Amino acid sequence: MCRIAAYTGPAIPLENIIIRPEHSLLQQSQHASEAKLAVNGDGFGIAWYGEDEKPGLYRDVLPAWADDNLTNLCRMVHAEHFIAHIRASTVGETNRANCHPFTHGRWSFCHNGQIPHFRAIRRRLAAALPDDLYDARRGTTDSEMVFLLLLSHWLDADPLAAIDATLTEIGPAAEEGPIKLTCVFSDGETLYGFRYASSGPAPTLYASGVLDNGGRALASEPLCGRAPHWTLLPQNTLCALTATGLSQTPFNGEVDQVA
Repeated sequence: MCRIAAYTGPAIPLENIIIRPEHSLLQQSQHASEAKLAVNGDGFGIAWYGEDEKPGLYRDVLPAWADDNLTNLCRMVHAEHFIAHIRASTVGETNRANCHPFTHGRWSFCHNGQIPHFRAIRRRLAAALPDDLYDARRGTTDSEMVFLLLLSHWLDADPLAAIDATLTEIGPAAEEGPIKLTCVFSDGETLYGFRYASSGPAPTLYASGVLDNGGRALASEPLCGRAPHWTLLPQNTLCALTATGLSQTPFNGEVDQVA
């Protein structure tokens, strides 16, 4: 399973979330404590927002701890809004196109979890995409497909409806195991996150309280290593985080058999 950290608030160096905390995303790349695997070494990436509506993007296949460019980038780049991800691959080979975050237009997206029977349904899902999103696909992961499905179901207009429609498009779990989706995505103004599992618990996602600088964060594991300062987000709930607060809206989370 992968690990995610995201931030919104006053501009800060990326390192304040990704590198410097006691249980930072970089630390979690080798010592994750709330995942099946402690090591997440199949690549990493960052999407950050500046003056341009479209996010900047840096991804590589190296383990996060092995790339000196990452620590230098995080020290020098300041942003009010960003998403970072470290990957432990389950679907799709280790290459740059399969590293998160994925971006399209003003949106950025990353995912932790898997659709175990993705091979059996990926052709159907790809065929359901409109031409522009089908052509935008670069990798082979279930994660990128979830992102494109959300966009195809009018993520811009109604994120909650897009989630429900995407879950319906994916359909129910198969004998390979439960579907587990913990996703964080953004339009450059709001951080969104949700946890979904067809059965059992979805991978964790926490929201911070107000940080020392007045910002807020989402993370797979509390970055300070102490859960009381963070709130575990409930399953089947869309969470929207801005610098001023957190809102939570339940969604259905039930899917029927796709014809």
